[in-house]
Amino acid sequence: MLKIIEKIIGSYSDRELKRIMPIVEKIESLEEKMQAMSDDELKAMTPHFKKRLKEGETLDDILPEAFAVVREASKRVLGMRHFKVQLIGGIVLHQGRIAEMKTGEGKTLVATLPVYLNALEGKGVHVVTVNDYLAKRDSEWMGKVYNFLGLSVGLIIHGLDNATRRKAYACDITYGTNNEFGFDYLRDNMVIHKEDMVQRELNYAIVDEVDSILVDEARTPLIISGAGDKSTELYTMADTFVRRLKAKVFKETDDKQHMDDIEADYIVDEKANTATLTNDGIKKAEEFFGVENLSDPDNMAISHHVNQALRAHGLMHRDRDYVVKDGQVIIVDEFTGRLMYGRRYSNGLHQAIEAKEGVKVERESKTLATITFQNYFRMYKKLAGMTGTAQTEEQEFRSIYNLDVIVIPTNLPVARVDMPDCVYKTERGKFNAVIDDVVECHKRGQPVLIGTISIEKSEILSLMLKRRGIPHQVLNAKYHEKEAAIIAQAGKLGAVTIATNMAGRGTDIVLGGNPEYMAKQEMKKMGYGDNLINEATGFNDTNDEEILEARKVFRKLYDDFKKVTSAEREKVIEAGGLYIIGTERHESRRIDNQLRGRAGRQGDPGMSRFYISLEDDLMRLFGSDRLTKVVDTLGLEEDQAIENKMLTNAIENAQKRVEGKNFSIRKNVLQYDDVMNKQREVIYAQRREVLDGKNIKDNFIKMMKEIADRMVTLYCSESPYPDSWDWQGLRTYAEKPYLYEGALEFSKEELENMTQESLKEKIIKIMVEKYEEKEKEIGSELMRELERVILLKVVDQKWMDHIDAMDQLQQGIRLRAFGQKDPVIEYKFEGYEMFEEMVRNIQEDAVKVILNTRVDKNRVPERQRVAQPISASHGDQGRQPVVRSSKKVGRNENCPCGSGKKYKKCCGMN
Repeated sequence: MLKIIEKIIGSYSDRELKRIMPIVEKIESLEEKMQAMSDDELKAMTPHFKKRLKEGETLDDILPEAFAVVREASKRVLGMRHFKVQLIGGIVLHQGRIAEMKTGEGKTLVATLPVYLNALEGKGVHVVTVNDYLAKRDSEWMGKVYNFLGLSVGLIIHGLDNATRRKAYACDITYGTNNEFGFDYLRDNMVIHKEDMVQRELNYAIVDEVDSILVDEARTPLIISGAGDKSTELYTMADTFVRRLKAKVFKETDDKQHMDDIEADYIVDEKANTATLTNDGIKKAEEFFGVENLSDPDNMAISHHVNQALRAHGLMHRDRDYVVKDGQVIIVDEFTGRLMYGRRYSNGLHQAIEAKEGVKVERESKTLATITFQNYFRMYKKLAGMTGTAQTEEQEFRSIYNLDVIVIPTNLPVARVDMPDCVYKTERGKFNAVIDDVVECHKRGQPVLIGTISIEKSEILSLMLKRRGIPHQVLNAKYHEKEAAIIAQAGKLGAVTIATNMAGRGTDIVLGGNPEYMAKQEMKKMGYGDNLINEATGFNDTNDEEILEARKVFRKLYDDFKKVTSAEREKVIEAGGLYIIGTERHESRRIDNQLRGRAGRQGDPGMSRFYISLEDDLMRLFGSDRLTKVVDTLGLEEDQAIENKMLTNAIENAQKRVEGKNFSIRKNVLQYDDVMNKQREVIYAQRREVLDGKNIKDNFIKMMKEIADRMVTLYCSESPYPDSWDWQGLRTYAEKPYLYEGALEFSKEELENMTQESLKEKIIKIMVEKYEEKEKEIGSELMRELERVILLKVVDQKWMDHIDAMDQLQQGIRLRAFGQKDPVIEYKFEGYEMFEEMVRNIQEDAVKVILNTRVDKNRVPERQRVAQPISASHGDQGRQPVVRSSKKVGRNENCPCGSGKKYKKCCGMN
């Protein structure tokens, strides 16, 4: 019914596009006017627009003219003119929405339109990409248009110092990666001097590959860590213990009703992604570690280490979830299949895997600051995104980010043919069919890109192709170094490429071969270094003779190879274009669509087909039992394929179930982080007041009043009569830290006339007098700095401990569900109480220190960090792009992370 209604009234995107078309027509009507302008006249439009904005016009008022100016500037500077569909995409992005544009439709150029328009306000525009290479390329390439029109462009990549970052953020337009923007926000809220902050107010951001950043990477938070103090011996002991245990692995269809009758020490549940000890396993653990009760609070550390060892052995698989390379455990990215150098699983899981694999177990770290991408990007006043695949996740974008998805039509009709899925009973039958299909394609010269979901499956297919004598390239996490070069040539005549889970995403597959990469390879053979080749293909302005000469060489080689690839392109088109073979359906339809989208670029012909077996993880864990029974009833042979609508629907339903499950997990993570986010905003706002140099004397007086109020409530509230008050407790609590010896000794007459209110006033008066005496002693200026030093140190210490405490609360709060309580509600209540307690502790510690510290009035007190950041990572799978220290670490010095290795062999390896 919904499809029938959609055909009559059009889809949501169709209706929204109709509203946008009048604006597009207005932009196009201005083209002749812009063409008639000289370069100087075109450049003068920027100050003209800024003046109009100051006089009260809005960005929407000047949009048609501004877009027309950018279109003309791009044509003159880059030789690239925005198509009509790109103008539509630009308007959608300006409106703070997600533009879904297919691969090869020129999203990089589309972004110049809203970026220029919004940069005219002078509040800064951030263009967010998924890696440093794209950020650098786009800032130099598109930066030429902005510079021509008089706007400044900055670049944020890892390895930059604070001064460079501050300068980049101060530009009208700043390109950078999602991780760097997020980590800079966290680092800004850890600095102890305002001049060390780098970011401005978060105004407008366009997120490239928005599905990857805001969906795939949203589950785990950004974390900045300091060195921990936990021993690594317990990981080795826990690993030794778990190796002695007997495991029982449960599939989706297994009966788990009588868990106590299972003859195993621990249970691995693949679908629930859990590994837990049985009663027998718990008894063995208590014997091994010599404890009476493993569940006792005193044995929490042992229990935690055993649980992580169980996960490492039961759920984490070598060459699927991670690889061991050069004595290190390196995570394989779940979504791209790439090796994530420097990334570590959190909460001790990485150390447990290191113990399992027999490599050096590194120390755990302490969280200094953390935030999720969800909460970071929701802080922007306006947010927009672009990608080739967002429609299937529209519900998530709407509910979490308040973003709708508009599907932009392609410039040329899509000529790719998406063939129905072929379903086989067994994995072996499926792989044999894939190889037969590849052999047929190779005979006629049709290039094939085979998508797999793991390194293991890539290597099985590679071995099978070798046996059939088919030359091919394997692209997975183990060969990350050759990634871009391999994927770029996947469109050559007769090429066969095996790629893990969209590895090489972002690199164009050009039919007939990519002349740019061929030219680069030739320059390497000619003896040019990587840096010079990168400069030769870059877009930044330079007067360097060596670079200019290299660019001439590159241009000549490119033109020569272009002739070869153009001729080969015609042969590839005759053979049917690029053929995409998916060897397994992914958990998300969006990832499948990304794989399909590698073919059919800009109107090119192409084909796609998915081969599936009932033994695939998706079908095994989430497919229906009825489906398996139907196939068994039919008595199908291993090499017989089924093309049936019921099967296709069952596969899509399985994917929808997993998508829904993953969305729930991400939403759940956000619900927990929302609690922390409100607390984070309070603490960071307080820190900024201190850094801004605001007079915080009033804050300290207010703290003293609240402390006095708590004292009197605690010791004097049970009775209205002073004789019944707990004077001994009050004196012990208050006199030495806050007042002075004998401050609360009163005569009988004073006691008779005393009330709680008058006692409170007396205590406040003594504290304030003590405070002002200190100020007279050292001077107002020194006192103001002392206040800042003390408050920063106390707030940072308490906040760091609070993050750890909230993390521990989150780990255990889920058990409340067994008591019929909503864990999120419980987390909110308890988190609020813990935050209130932290605020009280901050007040008490800050006042104690300032009333009792001794200061040399000839020396200004120094601000100090409570902990030195040593790494920045992305949660359980977080990237760790840079090691920070107070001074630059020499390559041959010991690494500051405490591993015992030289810096060049540890954190400085990349």
